[in-house]
Parts: sequence; structure tokens; C-alpha cells
Amino acid sequence: MSDFAATRALFDLPEGVIYLDGNSLGPLPRAAAARVAEMMTEEWGKMLITAWNKAGWMAAPRRVGDRIGRLIGAPEGTVVMGDTLSVKVYQALASALEMRPDRRVILSDSGNFPSDLYMAEGLVRTLGGAHELRLVAPEEVEDAIDEEVAVLMLTEVDYRTGRRHDMPALTAKAHAKGALAIWDLAHSAGAVDVDVTSGAADFAVGCTYKFLNGGPGAPAFIYVAPQHAETARPALSGWLGHAAPFDFETGYRPGAGIERMRVGTPPMIQLAALETALDAFEGVTMEDLRARSIELSERFIAGVEAACPALTLASPRDPARRGSQVSFRFEEGYAAMQALIDRGVIGDFRAPDIMRFGITPLYLGEAEIDRAVAVMGEVMEARLWDRAEYRARAAVT
Repeated sequence: MSDFAATRALFDLPEGVIYLDGNSLGPLPRAAAARVAEMMTEEWGKMLITAWNKAGWMAAPRRVGDRIGRLIGAPEGTVVMGDTLSVKVYQALASALEMRPDRRVILSDSGNFPSDLYMAEGLVRTLGGAHELRLVAPEEVEDAIDEEVAVLMLTEVDYRTGRRHDMPALTAKAHAKGALAIWDLAHSAGAVDVDVTSGAADFAVGCTYKFLNGGPGAPAFIYVAPQHAETARPALSGWLGHAAPFDFETGYRPGAGIERMRVGTPPMIQLAALETALDAFEGVTMEDLRARSIELSERFIAGVEAACPALTLASPRDPARRGSQVSFRFEEGYAAMQALIDRGVIGDFRAPDIMRFGITPLYLGEAEIDRAVAVMGEVMEARLWDRAEYRARAAVT
């Protein structure tokens, strides 16, 4: 069995804070600051440019990608790091559309993360407007997959409600209709027992600053299924995706396999922090993590519903249909969340009325869940959220 008491000791959480926002930004791993300092002083500082070879910097995107691959069921050599999630969405979508030149429809759902949809809209414009981004309600996705669809592009776990799509079933339907499937794992990687191999995903992308705890701005990852590794052509043909980047050829030749999905110079400071953060998953199985997440989520839901009747569960009640977050609706959700944060219980808010809480067994247990429920009960029963300063919207909600 995985030892979650041991993983809890790996994180530097402020005294008195119950952190329920790892679905938005994971907390600082204790060893990360020292590792980043070592990278800066011993590698960058003393090795200077030779660190690209001596310290293994150039190999880091693949090395770290393989470690994330183990958490999402990806074979070795199919995941690489770099850039932002939006860039990786663009890469995957552009490559997939090129692989289906006779089709023009990108199918997604209205619950998808807006940035994914924005990238698709931008790509459609770049391609001359002949393609269509078709949006349906999340529950209507399966029926909407037909022979017109080139690419099914979905986020596995909804960022607002935590609703979880059935990756294997929807991907199988897409393939049966001749389409490719791209999955955004931003709220899945490191949180649920996702398996891109058994799920047959063609492409998968994800960020690393949420459940993977890589820190703000940590680089994203992209997965390309082995059968597409040598045929998917990168639209963003950056120099480090070239077959021989240090030959400095004037023309582009795609690198072998996943290497072609590299674009520019890897962010080594952030990769150093992320690689250290991934140590928390050593000795932890995703099956154990998922089971523990469900236990804590069910405890949280039961407690909140008993203590806070004004809140309405927005997440699916069936844990099999839910990721590792729980969301409640409340008309004054923003103010209520600020009141909670002011009292040491940190979640976040998503418009128009969603209060989100990430359930992360790596550093949360029953005691934290019960204390959070107690504070929420006090805030709601006494209307402690009903203050002008709690309604003043900050730039980040």
C-alpha cells in the first residue's frame, strides 16, 4: 500500500492552512527550492553552457516526460516536456488535422477549458476558415461523433465540476467513425488512474503545475501514440524538434518520434523543480491514489452537505464519473471562498457560482477534510462571507 503519511512530509505547507487548491496550483515540495538552488549555483553557475551536456539539460524534456508517462499509462519514449499547455494543444490539434485531410470538423464540448477552445478557433482561422469547431453539451459528445469529425478534442476532467469523461469509450467511438482523439489531462495527470494506452488516445497533453506540483509556469507535456510517432508532423517546427538541431540546416527535418514535438529551448529552472516534485509519486500507485482520493472526496461531500445546506453539489455524485476535485454551487460563491481563505481553508472560485476544492491524498488526510468542513459550516451558518471586502474581485479568482 502507498504511504501517504510519508508523501505528506515531502510538502512545505504553511502552518494552520488546509490546502484544497492543488487542482489549480500544487504546493511547494520541500526539496524543490534546494534543487533549484543547486541547479542555478552548481550547474548554471559553475558549468555555464557546458551544463547542457554535463548536467544532462538537453535530455531533461525526455527524461522528465518518461516519468510523467508512467503516471498516465504511456510507454517510454512517447512523452516530452516543453512550452505551455496551450502550445501543446495547438501542436496536437494541428498534427491531427493534417492526418485527416478529408475532414473539417473539430468536435469538443461546452465544458472544455476555454484556452483549448481558443487555440482551436485560432487554428481554424489560420487554416483559412474551412474547418469548424463544433461544440455540444458534455453529455451529448458520444452521439455527436460521426463521419464528419476529424478530431475529437476533450478535457478528461472538467475544470469546473470535476465531471470525468469516459476516455476509452469515447475514443473507441471516434476511431470507429474514422476520427482521431486528443485528450487534455490537465486535471487528470497525477490525480486519477488515467491510462492513455488502454484508452487508445492518439494524442494527450497536460500541464504540470496542478496535481503534479511543478510550480507556477511549470512546462506542459505532450504524448503521441506510438503508431503516430513517425507520421505526425509538427506545425510548430522549432529547432529542437529538428532531426539534427546542431547541424543548423536551413530546412526543417522532423526529429525521430516524440523528439519532433519539442519546439524551443527547455525551461531548465522549472524542469528542475518539476523533476523534484515527481519524487512524491515514487512508491505510490495511481490505483492507491485514486482509491484514497475517492475516500476523502466522499467524506468531504457528506460533511459539507450536512453542515452547509445552502451549498449544492455541482460535481457528479458517482465517484467513477468524477475526478479528484469536488465543486459546490452557491450564488455568493466568490465571497464565501474569500471568507474560507481568510480562515485558512484555501480553495478557489470559477464563474458564475462554482466553489472548487481539490482533493489530493499526497498531502491531505481525514483531519484536514474534517477541519475544512467545520470551517465551512461556521462560515455558512453565521454568514461570515457577507462582507463587502469578500465581494471585491481580485484579478485571479
